[in-house]
Parts: sequence; structure tokens; C-alpha cells
Amino acid sequence: MLDSPRAPRVREAARLQQRAARSQTGLFLLEGPAALDEAVRWQGAQLVEVFWTQQARERHPELLDRAGEHAPLTEVSDRALAAIADTVRPQGVVAVARQRPVRLADAIARAAARPHPLVAILHEVRDPGNLGTILRAADAAGASAVIVTANSVDPYAPKVVRSTTGSLFHVDVAVGAETADAVEAARAAGLSVLAADVSGEDLLALEGAGRLAGPTAWLFGNEARGLDAATLALADRAVRLPVFGEAESLNLATAASVCLYQSAFAQRRG
Repeated sequence: MLDSPRAPRVREAARLQQRAARSQTGLFLLEGPAALDEAVRWQGAQLVEVFWTQQARERHPELLDRAGEHAPLTEVSDRALAAIADTVRPQGVVAVARQRPVRLADAIARAAARPHPLVAILHEVRDPGNLGTILRAADAAGASAVIVTANSVDPYAPKVVRSTTGSLFHVDVAVGAETADAVEAARAAGLSVLAADVSGEDLLALEGAGRLAGPTAWLFGNEARGLDAATLALADRAVRLPVFGEAESLNLATAASVCLYQSAFAQRRG
């Protein structure tokens, strides 16, 4: 059992809390039994090592046995696990896994080949919780790809991974493309590009006109600045969410969830 937080393997794993280490190694951390279960079910081959405490073994013996079919299992003390984990109260399991970024062209091509093509393009999204929630919403709405463009938060950051609740393993995630390239690739594959922006056409009116039923890529902007004029001009049209109450606006992740689901509804009705 590894007991010391300063043990070399513990320290190497703990380094993955930092973006530089994740970029250098191509690895990332996933915490908790729920995340490990999704990884085992969907991308077991990506697991590198699983750190576990005795309490976790008692609570999740079958899960650890299944994880052990893909990667070495390493027992650690509570204090060693706490050094690896990003959370204040880790749940007894932290795994190291390989990142699986998908090339932009491949992500768009696979999305376009589906019965209901739906993609999210994220322009300079900086908040980990927002990115994780959008990934989860995209997965739930049936989108097959999320394009995380340059100058956005790292989708493999611990908080993002936790916020996806496993959806990171279900959808194609392309990282680092320029927004203009992502929009061009989506349009070339036959997707209409809709930009979520307060200056746009009413979402309900657009849906009533049948504009949401086709293959669609939604373009979402930065939490504070939204989409600048040049980026907004890349889209086929801008779309705004109607606000029926007194709220000034919606949180980015909430707005993205609504837009993606409205497209999903329209595509399936169509």
C-alpha cells in the first residue's frame, strides 16, 4: 500500500491536477466510483491506473474488479488519496486515464452521418462548470460532438470531468481548433450554424418556421463577452432565447442546454 503523499507515483498522479502536466503527458484524473464506472463501461482501454482505499474496496468490490481488467489497481491510504484528488472529500477512488481528443474533421464527419446531426461549438468558454454542464447537456440531447475551440478551458480539468458526470466518455470532444475552422467544417458537412446571441431571431419563431429541424451546429460564446461581431458573422444566423420573466439573461450552460434540446425536439418531430 502507498501511504505517503510524497511517494513518487502519488506525486506524479497529483501533478495531473495542473493543465501543464495534462498537456505534457496526455493523461487526466477522474474521481469517484460513478466516473470510474462510466470509464470502465465506455472507454476501459483508456485507463492507466486506479488508486483506491480500503473503504472503497469494501463499498465497490465489483467495480474495482472490472477496472482491474483494464489497468493496475493500487491501494493507497486516505492521506495519499487526498493528495491525488482535486476534491476536498474524495470518495475513495481516483483513476488516471488517457485523454481521447478527436480530430475536428472526424468529429464533424461522424456527427453528420447520424440520423439527427447535432453539434456544439464552444468559443472561448472559460468556466469549468459551464463546460462540463454543456458536455452533459449535449450528450443528453443526442449531440455526438462538442468542439472546444482554442482559448477555452481544458475539458480534461478535474472540475470539468466531474461536471460531465460521465458524458465526457460518451461524445466526441475535439480540442484546440480555431472557431472559424470549426464553423467551416460544420457547414461543409451540411450543418446549419446557429449562434446563440441576444441580437438574434427569436428561438420559438425560428422553430415554428422549421429552421431547427435540420442538421445543426450551435455556436456558443464566452460567459462574459458572448460572441464578438467577427465570430458572430461566421454563423448562418443568430438566435436569441426569449425571456418571459424579469431575468436579465440566462447562464451560458442553461442557455446552451435549452438550445440543444429545442433542436433535438425539432429534429425528432421533423
